[in-house]
Amino acid sequence: MTTTRRIERALGDFTRAHLPKGLADLLMFILKQGWACLFGFLMLGGLLVTDRFWPDDAPLHRYDLLFLYALCLQIGFLVFKLETLQEAKVILLFHLTGTAMELFKVNAGSWAYPEPALLKFYGVPLFSGFMYAAVGSYMARVIRIFDMTFAPYPPYWTTVALAVAIYVNFFAHHYLPDARYVLMAASVLLFARTRVWFTLNRTRRWMPLPVAAFLTSIFLWIAENVGTNTGTWLYKGQDTLDLVHLSKMGSWYLLLYVSFATVTLVLRDALSRTPLHAVTGPEPAPQSTP
Repeated sequence: MTTTRRIERALGDFTRAHLPKGLADLLMFILKQGWACLFGFLMLGGLLVTDRFWPDDAPLHRYDLLFLYALCLQIGFLVFKLETLQEAKVILLFHLTGTAMELFKVNAGSWAYPEPALLKFYGVPLFSGFMYAAVGSYMARVIRIFDMTFAPYPPYWTTVALAVAIYVNFFAHHYLPDARYVLMAASVLLFARTRVWFTLNRTRRWMPLPVAAFLTSIFLWIAENVGTNTGTWLYKGQDTLDLVHLSKMGSWYLLLYVSFATVTLVLRDALSRTPLHAVTGPEPAPQSTP
């Protein structure tokens, strides 16, 4: 049994023994979600700390420091087996697709990175790709940590087609009518029957996949406000104290499907074409990574 699995079981036993069931389940859910978000939390921490304490006249630009910090984080996740090498390869793919979108969007004037940097390419600092990698890391880790299964899952090719259409629309809507609402409707229709099954305190529970994506998009919108409030990036016409427009939550909702389709390239075992039913019993056997 892995160290993290032992800690998780000990925490579960403690909360069940000392807290009402509903509160124990909520606490374990928050703790496991926080563990899954580790890369993202550390990246946001880096934004906050460098904004507060890194001097403007330092020899190393803040964006360059953030790139080195993010690179060390990624290496650390592999060294300490918080991600598998296979997962890291897919997260790298999402990193690259995210960076490509950054290059287009920044030069189209959608948002900007106002600070100077040496590691900056066509207005895009190289650390920005790690913000997308943080989303991919969360997707891969949350599936593993909660022992998730997605069922009944639609034909895989349809989910890839939806992800490609969403990604293309992020570029095409600058020249053609924006299809985001059509794509949102398509995501709900395609995954209307799909449940996200997860294990919490030895009990299998479920949530509709579109609801899970919407709730996750809220937290990503909050994270974006950390980025803009620290001046790390700013949308067109936005000041550092302005909240990110709520429409960006819809963008994150759609981008999550791109991330999800990318991560499932290596996590196909989590997909089931047939419906599942709730089962209460022993916790699943520990997996090969924490």
